[in-house]
Parts: sequence; C-alpha cells; structure tokens
Amino acid sequence: MDYDNILISKKDTVLTISINRPNQLNALNMVTILELHDAIAAANLAKVIRAIIITGAGSRAFIAGADIKEFVHFDQEQGGVLAKNGHDLLFNFIENSSIPVIAAINGFALGGGLELALASHIRVASDNAKMGFPEVSLGLIPGYGGTQRLPQLVGKGKAMEMILTANMITALEAKECGLVNHVVTQEELMPLAQKLASKIAFNSNTAIATAIETINTSFDTSKNGFEEEILNFGKCFETLDFKEGTAAFLEKRKPNF
Repeated sequence: MDYDNILISKKDTVLTISINRPNQLNALNMVTILELHDAIAAANLAKVIRAIIITGAGSRAFIAGADIKEFVHFDQEQGGVLAKNGHDLLFNFIENSSIPVIAAINGFALGGGLELALASHIRVASDNAKMGFPEVSLGLIPGYGGTQRLPQLVGKGKAMEMILTANMITALEAKECGLVNHVVTQEELMPLAQKLASKIAFNSNTAIATAIETINTSFDTSKNGFEEEILNFGKCFETLDFKEGTAAFLEKRKPNF
C-alpha cells in the first residue's frame, strides 16, 4: 500500500515506519494517524513481522507534536472527538499491539510525538533528542494519553513538572527519569533499535504477545494483574511455541518459532 506521510521498509522480520513530513517537523495530523494505524494493523495481521520500529524522517524531529493548524478552530465537542479518535486509532492501538513497537526518538518528540513514544513498548533516543509537553502554553493539556502514561514511567511529581512547566528535557534527563531505555548518538540510534528488534524477533511471538497483554493489565484498575499473570502463564503451556522452546532447550539447539 502507498502512503503519503510515512515511509515503510522491512529487514528480515523487522518493519521500520518513518513519519515523513519534514516541512512540518513530522507533526501528526489525522491522515498520518490513519496511515500509521493501517501500517501497524497490517503488520499485526502479517505472520512474518516480529517487531516494529517507529522513527522520524530526517535528523531534526521524531514527531514535533500534533498539527495545530488542523484543530485551531475546533470547539469542545470536536476536540473531544479528536482525542478519542487518536486514542482508538493509534495510541491505545500501539500500546495493545501484539507486535512490540520500538520508538527510535531521533530529535524533537513533543506533545503527540512524545505520547506516541509513551504508547510504544520500548523507547530509545539519540543524544540530540528533546522531549516535552508544550500543551499548557497553548491553553491545552496532553490529549493522546500523556497525562496517564507519563506518570506511569516517571512518577507523579516529574510528570507534573514536565506537563505544568511545558519545559523540554534532554535525552539524558529522559533516561535518568526512566522515560527512555537507552541514549546513543544519532548514528548509533537505528542500529541499536534494529539490534533490540532482532533480539525480540528471536523469541516466541506468541509468548511476547501474551507478555504485552499481561504487563498492560497492571495498569488496568478493572483487572487483577497477578490473577491475569497466573491465567496467561497457564495458557502458555498449551502453545506450540512452549513445546518448541522447551524441546530446543533440552536438545541444546536454537528454537524455531
């Protein structure tokens, strides 16, 4: 499928998606959100994709926020619909993807861009990256999950500071507070993301999907995460991947998942 605002490439079982709106610093608009949804949905349906990397085209920005021109004249109802559509189509969709998503943050990750990174399963950043939520300086709050996912990663106090001051933090500061997993040079960023994706791809995709689902229940107040873990652990014993993985271990060979 051809896209207008994203670039797709595939290496072995790893899919890389690059947001490609350089003149807008890769800002998210609804067309881009829809294209990202379609690409990730197709990857989840394909049996050959084991990991997804999302990054920004160019060297300046991962995603420098949402495209303000698209909603500057919205009213309350339209604003609520915008947020709900974003949650349903992309941000919750990424978080619950059975294929792990790695955000390779290669520059500015602001507003909706940082929210996309927060929804991803793993975050790595180049040392020139800057991250923040500028929404309150526009009379808004983060609307794509930022007020909920940021405290889960960095704690309530740090999340309050970042959102209420609208200050940007550096990549090293993001690593110190647990917002990103690794910080490397820009040249090393995509090789690191590919290395992590390749390690993921070596493992059981069935077990990985179950692990993602189970970890996410720890943030769902309607569920008991420990009970879900016990249930899902038991289910693993009925899978072909469990039989292959344990057989490979006992036979001292690499598993063929």
